[in-house]
Amino acid sequence: MNTTVVILLAAAAAAIAVALAFYYRRKRTEQLHNRFGPEYERAVTQLGDRQKAESELEGRTKRVKQFHIHAISAEERRRFADAWRADQARFVDEPEQAVAEAHGLVSALMRARGYPVSTEFQQNAADLSVDHPGVVEHYRTACIIASRRESGQANTEDLRTAMVHYRELFEELLGRTVTESEEVRR
Repeated sequence: MNTTVVILLAAAAAAIAVALAFYYRRKRTEQLHNRFGPEYERAVTQLGDRQKAESELEGRTKRVKQFHIHAISAEERRRFADAWRADQARFVDEPEQAVAEAHGLVSALMRARGYPVSTEFQQNAADLSVDHPGVVEHYRTACIIASRRESGQANTEDLRTAMVHYRELFEELLGRTVTESEEVRR
């Protein structure tokens, strides 16, 4: 083989390798964007770099794969839904306590589903984002308001907003709305 042929083959191999790398990176981006939706864009914005964000999201996925996430029984769903309805009713007279209880119910439901709930809500949000990227922002917003509640900086409208956000995540984790009647569930 002469030198020109070797150079052309090496250049062709390098071009193929670059094309494959580009294809892989593009496919990876597309898959992560499709899986995480708005959470993907949030990670890119927060970390300031697409590759760092993608590595972060892949790390979250690997972490959550180690958990035993599972559905809960119909009886557990009913018990959690009843507890949520009772908490919502409590909001009228005791909004601050209702928000604290809502946070506790979300945490208890996460544990029941197999999530290792920590005291660091950012880690909980990261874990939830893997399987529930469409509602994880509700969790973040509710937790921020709940934190303001603890320091006395949240008014009743803020607390109502927190309840709405907690309910979005709660219903997603529960797998049904908490306002369904018995007839609808049958």
